Amino acid sequence: MHDTRARRGQNPAITRHPDDDPTPGPAAAAPSGPDAPVDDPDLRGESRGPVVVAAAIVVILPFFMPEKFAPGPVWLVPAIQSGLLVAMLVADPGRIDRHSARIHGLRLAFVALLALGAAFAVGNLTADILRGGELVNEPGKLLWAAVLVFTDIVIAFAFVYWELADGGPGFRANHPVPHPDLAFPQHTSPELAPPGWRPVFVDYLYLSLTNSIAFSPTDTMPLARWAKLVMGIQSAAAIVLIGLVVAQAVNVL
Repeated sequence: MHDTRARRGQNPAITRHPDDDPTPGPAAAAPSGPDAPVDDPDLRGESRGPVVVAAAIVVILPFFMPEKFAPGPVWLVPAIQSGLLVAMLVADPGRIDRHSARIHGLRLAFVALLALGAAFAVGNLTADILRGGELVNEPGKLLWAAVLVFTDIVIAFAFVYWELADGGPGFRANHPVPHPDLAFPQHTSPELAPPGWRPVFVDYLYLSLTNSIAFSPTDTMPLARWAKLVMGIQSAAAIVLIGLVVAQAVNVL
């Protein structure tokens, strides 16, 4: 007598297990958030537009400040910065996604000149206010100079964070950073970040602006020691600048 399964047209040698269901199950979720790789070359890296605009602004700022705020002839540092900016564009055309010692060196030189110019401007404006210089007697010019110097601080420090954090923009574009130097909200809450998210220049510009206004971190926390030191220096420079200008304005009134 044949087995009942044989009468039903089934092969008795084959037994099915629930795990053998050929129906495909849900695919494994692709990694998402800040650590997800970016395979599309059109999406890797960051747009050059905001970087070039900010660089152009900070390069021409000295021409609108008093000449004594510049370290040397007013055209000297902007000329060198312009040359470095052109070299950076040639070495890494298109989206900012290349990482090499040469490109990193060019950006570091550009950032160093920005920091030098900002420090010189803050120092001279502070000295002019404390010594009762010519700007003290002209509130309009003093306010205008303070706005320019503050803008210089914000953009210069934005470039410092952008280039020094996590190996620079070229490295960030090609490698996940499990232990970032600066913790953005997308790092602390990865579910808020789209796949392949990386901080770009605008993120560092916002960080620099809020650190200058609040005199402390806001939504982005420094984790690396160098980041804590740099953010502390920026906060100190901003509070000295704003404090002296406000005090002078109250004194004039």
